[in-house]
Amino acid sequence: MDELIDAFLAEMREARGAAPTTIRGYADDLQQCAAFLRDQGLAASWSEVRSAHIRRFLAHLHGESYARASISRKLSSIRALYRYLRARALTPSDPTTGITAPRQRRPLPKFLYEGDLEKLLAAPDTKSPLGLRDRALLETLYATGLRVAELVSLTTEQTAGAAELRIIGKGSKERLALLGRPAQEAIARYVAEARPRLLARRPSDERPTEGRLFLNARGGPLTDRSARRVVHKHVLRACAQHGIGPHALRHTFATHLLENGADLRAVQELLGHTSLATTQIYTHVTRRRLRVVYDQAHPRAK
Repeated sequence: MDELIDAFLAEMREARGAAPTTIRGYADDLQQCAAFLRDQGLAASWSEVRSAHIRRFLAHLHGESYARASISRKLSSIRALYRYLRARALTPSDPTTGITAPRQRRPLPKFLYEGDLEKLLAAPDTKSPLGLRDRALLETLYATGLRVAELVSLTTEQTAGAAELRIIGKGSKERLALLGRPAQEAIARYVAEARPRLLARRPSDERPTEGRLFLNARGGPLTDRSARRVVHKHVLRACAQHGIGPHALRHTFATHLLENGADLRAVQELLGHTSLATTQIYTHVTRRRLRVVYDQAHPRAK
């Protein structure tokens, strides 16, 4: 079973250009399913698996209190594997046929109101190199709506004096991201005043930064996890809110655009969403905001 998982992952990586995080997700899901099937004595190969076995695996996940979204993702990973196996005649049937994913309770995305957003952007201490970096990082996230992996992949060459960024996102899909003047100025100041000082801290035996724009305190490339910590730290200090990370700033970017009259299709392009339905969740956010304003302002709202 593991050999076919490895072959499937290689196909995802080499032929479809899947991101490393996507590959790791598929690997974890499929290896967990294979281990369950073997441990329960249900199947020793993917061709022996039946629908009842998949249902037992999903029931096991439910019994272990996995979130509905996690169960749905694991089922999606198994479906993808069987599409690969069926296309190569490596299994006689697809046992996931007819199995539906748990219905999702889709929460509204978290975002910051404009007042809190202004407090957040002003939170870093720009008298220090890390403060200048953090200010540039926050301004860039809010200006562009980038995913955190896309943010930490930015290079100095890519952003030098740029008002537009060419971004390669999920599934190697290319899109355009725009930088407003505050973000451009924050990046320029960080690159001129702070980045060289951070770069000077990098030990000589460490690998080069490959021109990465955002560096950590030791002069190495900033990681996804470190970028999340930066955002969490400043949000707590500025707004005293929990659960607001880089992705919440992506939601904030989209929500503020729509609340100020942006076209939904344009927001879809800026976010890099394949489907307009994915972007439409932000219309629910703005409707909720309209309801709050109505309840507060209309004399007969209550």
